[in-house]
Amino acid sequence: MAVTRLKRKDRKNKTTSRLEVKHLKLATNLELGSRSKQSSKDQLAINNAVIAKLTAQA
Repeated sequence: MAVTRLKRKDRKNKTTSRLEVKHLKLATNLELGSRSKQSSKDQLAINNAVIAKLTAQA
């Protein structure tokens, strides 16, 4: 079977959608709301707690 080439528009859409998904996975900004509330077990929250404790001691 021959491999069909995507038309230019479809190639662009494929690339754009792939990059959008990548961007969404890398997004770290948290918005206010119940679904995006940061977990207290999250590594970022743990790191912030440790940093806050160290700055309080200093």
